[in-house]
Amino acid sequence: MFERMIRIIGEEKFQLIQRKKVLLIGVGGVGGYALEALIRSGIQNITIADFDFIEETNINRQIIANSSNIGKSKVEEAKSRVSMINPQCKLDIITEKIKREDVSELVQGYDYVVDACDDVLLKVSLIQVCFQKQIKIISCMGTGNRFHPEELAISTLRKTMQDPLAKKIRSLVRKEMEVALDVPVVWSKEQPVSSPLLGTFCPVPMSAGSLLASFVIQSMINQVK
Repeated sequence: MFERMIRIIGEEKFQLIQRKKVLLIGVGGVGGYALEALIRSGIQNITIADFDFIEETNINRQIIANSSNIGKSKVEEAKSRVSMINPQCKLDIITEKIKREDVSELVQGYDYVVDACDDVLLKVSLIQVCFQKQIKIISCMGTGNRFHPEELAISTLRKTMQDPLAKKIRSLVRKEMEVALDVPVVWSKEQPVSSPLLGTFCPVPMSAGSLLASFVIQSMINQVK
């Protein structure tokens, strides 16, 4: 099923991808598409974490959400989808809310952590702990109230701008570990639409999830020269 991927990167690099272990935090709008792209790119060992359940309002942007699975666990539905794409994938799930004090133990043993959650303090902990442990991580900043996926970018957290979520995370990270501002993040150069309620346009989280997955895969295969 991965012949066309192998044509691009070669067998050696593809085998490397299949040996890597990934932890994905959040399988909602951004994380669901990141998971989809990672699995379809050959990731074979992955753990997904999300304590939330599917709601009707998720359908406009979350790839795992549909009219027949409202009320069901996001990670359980994501696991079912993955099994239909690649039954050989070794996927573990975490259904409990992750606490900051558990992050250090949680990330141990993974080659890559993908942060697609919306918990600010958890994002800060993930960034700091992974930086300390030299575990590769990429984190997604804000995608809500934006309409232009072409404005998404990847840079270090230090270089983000016009992103209220990134600004808050920069401030918290800087207080405890300024060097961790050099972690890679996906963020938008677009000024968020001013609205009292959070809105979403599907192509933005969809594209952000794809960028997360692309960065992870390219980071892996670049280890082979």
